[in-house]
Amino acid sequence: MLLALVTPSEQIINGFLGVWLTLQQFHFKPKVNSHEFRSLQRKLLLEALSNELPSGTIRFSSKVVSIEESGFYKLVHLADGTILKTKVLIGCDGVNSVVAKWLGFKNPAFTGRCAIRACVDFKCSHGIGTKFKQFFGRGCRSGFVPLDDTTVYWFFTWTPSSSSQEKEIEDNPAEMKRLVLSKLENVPDEIRGIIENTNLDGIISSPLRYRHPWELLWGNISKDNVCVAGDALHPMTPEIGQGGCAALEDGVVLARCLAEALLKEPSGEKGDREECKRIEMGLNKYAKERRWRSIALISIAYMVGFIELGDGKMMYFLRDKVSAYIPGLKLKMAEFDCGKLSIS
Repeated sequence: MLLALVTPSEQIINGFLGVWLTLQQFHFKPKVNSHEFRSLQRKLLLEALSNELPSGTIRFSSKVVSIEESGFYKLVHLADGTILKTKVLIGCDGVNSVVAKWLGFKNPAFTGRCAIRACVDFKCSHGIGTKFKQFFGRGCRSGFVPLDDTTVYWFFTWTPSSSSQEKEIEDNPAEMKRLVLSKLENVPDEIRGIIENTNLDGIISSPLRYRHPWELLWGNISKDNVCVAGDALHPMTPEIGQGGCAALEDGVVLARCLAEALLKEPSGEKGDREECKRIEMGLNKYAKERRWRSIALISIAYMVGFIELGDGKMMYFLRDKVSAYIPGLKLKMAEFDCGKLSIS
């Protein structure tokens, strides 16, 4: 059973001036169903999902090198020389997806921004309550999210002045911590304490990339018996917290569409051809359902990030004026019904 702390509100603070901008409650009357704002470590979610699968289903450390066509089947070549023959190939291979490239997508674009992320376990009560605290200023954005009574997740997004500055700290957790502390000099001591108490081996940095929305408008989300899902489909910036959530939506829709295609057992060569056609139609249906949702998520996430990390007096003024509305926008993007997993 997975347990996650309910986060009742988001506190937005001007990190440069050290003053509150807004306190937004995370509850409203949704159109679909009532929901709560909870944060969960991705590692725990993946473990819970993998534990439901038969032993040996997941093959770890298996990098895809290339894809070869063999009739309706696809041959997936792995880095260790293994070749997998697939009836259905679902590319969930992340931002640098080989399957997405096979479908014709370009590499995700760099936003010019980077993110430093970490998790710290205090072993006892962290003492910062349940609010999601965000700090803005100097072209940076930082957030602190209590995951439970003892664990806090924090992030820091910023715009490096050059590619060399990005590379200088990319594999240097000590330098990452120093950078974050120097940028957040005006935050409360309890917040600085979270960063100072973070173990270096728990800090990572990565460039923020996204897929241009127009690529999804015209591109092939599916082709024959191949499709993409998760970050391979809709890599997005993290400002609205919907990357992992959207991947779960993909999974529900994809499972439903494929189940409809595979319900009927094939019989003979003609039956195999009919099954292949049903698979193709099922994946096309999945692509149609997820196209506009993916475009909306990528676009809104990028727009929110552009506003929140904007530098200069005009951007400060704009951010301070619209900051009260951004938490509500995030909740609106989470208010989506992807339907039930079961089929009739």
